[in-house]
Amino acid sequence: MDAVEMKPALGWLEAAAKWFRSGLAKKSGGPRIGLALGGGFARGIAHIGVLRALEKNNIPIHVVAGVSSGAIVAAAMASGSSADEIQRIALSMKFRDIARWTVNLLGLAGNDRMITFLGRLLKTNRFEEMQIPLAIIATDLVKGGPVTFHSKGDVVAPIRASCAYPGLFLPLRYQGRMLVDGFVSMEVPAAPLLQMGADRVISVSIPNQEGNGDYGNMFSVVSRCFQVMSARTENSWRRYSNVVISPPVADMSWDSFASASRLIELGEQSAMAAMPAIKKWLTQPMPAALPSAIQSRPQAQGTRPQFGNIFPNRDRKGAGVFR
Repeated sequence: MDAVEMKPALGWLEAAAKWFRSGLAKKSGGPRIGLALGGGFARGIAHIGVLRALEKNNIPIHVVAGVSSGAIVAAAMASGSSADEIQRIALSMKFRDIARWTVNLLGLAGNDRMITFLGRLLKTNRFEEMQIPLAIIATDLVKGGPVTFHSKGDVVAPIRASCAYPGLFLPLRYQGRMLVDGFVSMEVPAAPLLQMGADRVISVSIPNQEGNGDYGNMFSVVSRCFQVMSARTENSWRRYSNVVISPPVADMSWDSFASASRLIELGEQSAMAAMPAIKKWLTQPMPAALPSAIQSRPQAQGTRPQFGNIFPNRDRKGAGVFR
């Protein structure tokens, strides 16, 4: 199947049993590491720095999932592109590469130009041809929940849907659904990675922009509303994450394409700070059940990053599972 709705969880044991029966839980020796990349529009370019840090430290990634801008980077990685290859395209990226202004009651721009952009970025555009199993999350506007695309079928349309930020981009009609940004229903796609066989999850969360009191247009108001809402639902994905990396890019604007080099640098620094915790998995795997989350919080340049233990909510009611 290529699209799966995320529905309320059954009991934890029942969900786990169904997961194992589905065949998605095939494992090889050692931990299976999943990488979840959240949204952030242009600030999501910081994900590239995280990929570079993982490459430099030879951290194997067995499954990857993305929403919004994270979906673009996740798909590029899964298709076989290196961090350097993705960076070369990101450094020259402009808003007009993915958007075309339009007059429409449903949005201000279409993202059909993303088809050409992804053609340059991806080494394959089919889920079944990816070198790393990939999941892309969009939001079903009618049913009000996330839809996970994976396993087979076209990759480009799900990415476009996952990037269709409400109010800015037009919703995408695909496979009988009206789809918008995956960020609306799942800020960071950690949970789907567990159903894809991961037992360790690295989540990369792009922090919300800092409020500045200057909201002079509709988009800035809508964007700030989503930021406030996501802060209230943060635990819904943290509970499934073993390590959380949050590059310090909150002071950069949503369209900071011109700051790509700095975004990548900050992403790499944050990931490097979390590397000791990640490397422990390769020598001393943690128990698979009820992981703790470790968040890297790089401080001012020249200071040592601090790590805090965040123990997940053990109540999994309301969480999403594959069906």
